[in-house]
Amino acid sequence: MKTYSIFGTLILATLLTACSEDSKLSQLKTKKNKLRAELTEVQDKITALEAGLTEGVIPLVTLADVQTKTFVHKITVQGNVETDEDVLLNAEMGGTIMQVMVKEGQRVSQGQVLVTLDASILSSNMQELETQLQYAQYMLEKQEELKKRGVGSEFDYKTAKNQVDGLKSKMKSLGTQRGKSTIKAPFSGVIDKIYAKNGQLAGPQAPLMRLVNNKEVNFTADISEKHLRNIEVGTPLTVRFPNFKDTAVVTSITSVGNYIDPTNRTFRILSNLKNNKIFLPNMLAELEITDITAPNATVVPSKAVLKAQDNSDYVFVAKKDAKGNYTLSKIAVKVIEKFNGEAMIELVSGSLKAGEKVVVDGARGITEQDIVRTK
Repeated sequence: MKTYSIFGTLILATLLTACSEDSKLSQLKTKKNKLRAELTEVQDKITALEAGLTEGVIPLVTLADVQTKTFVHKITVQGNVETDEDVLLNAEMGGTIMQVMVKEGQRVSQGQVLVTLDASILSSNMQELETQLQYAQYMLEKQEELKKRGVGSEFDYKTAKNQVDGLKSKMKSLGTQRGKSTIKAPFSGVIDKIYAKNGQLAGPQAPLMRLVNNKEVNFTADISEKHLRNIEVGTPLTVRFPNFKDTAVVTSITSVGNYIDPTNRTFRILSNLKNNKIFLPNMLAELEITDITAPNATVVPSKAVLKAQDNSDYVFVAKKDAKGNYTLSKIAVKVIEKFNGEAMIELVSGSLKAGEKVVVDGARGITEQDIVRTK
């Protein structure tokens, strides 16, 4: 009997626990439904308040004038400073350096002797040939006398003359070689650096010194071929230098390349500067090229041009109404070029005149049906 009593107590406890959990679950569901209803009510109030706040509000925009003026477009590329008179002087023949006649930084004139090489062997050979030539000329004179008397043969005469001519040719050749033992300045300029030293052996592959003349320099750059049709001889050019912030040269293009580099699709331009006193070869330069100058162009701020879903361009033209606000009309345009915050455009549809107002800021989200204000 005691066993049955314990078993019944356990069943009763289990039933009571289950009833308690069902009651808690029911209470939570009821609370959840109540909170959901309250959230919906709050959301409806927020929506109603937002509708009330936006009702009657006029969008604020910024307007700018349409202009008819000369539109200028410029491109900036990295360039370089070059000079045609910048050479490393080498010896054309081998030999010991006898004397370096100049110093670094020295200005020299065209034809001035810079370095002399040992030419003693050549001089000795020339003296030997000179002796042979004197004897050959003596024999030629004797053959000429015999020929005049009619006792000399034509063969002996020709042999003596040929020997004289051959020795003269050798003398001339040795004289040319001896002349190459003296290195002269090919043009006037400044000795930038000297590599040669007295007593050193000179050879065709070893430079002796660098000679530079910076009196006339060129500004050069490689330009993308897409700009080729807008660049010609005489195109305005401003050259600035990163390491000379306050220095600029206003000039024009003097040469346009006739070849497109197949590697980077560029062509070369050049601008010549005479009487230079500042710039050195291989200096970095920034070339600002005026590639487009369009008179009587229709110009608007770049921010006024918007993109439609089909990727076409348009602007909003604003006209003032009786209340001091503005009505809008959408004008399709085509952007020709942009530069420095301005866009040169042409009309695709509609009309646009100088002095009319276009929307610059605040154009996102508005339509032609909107009324806008500026303050």
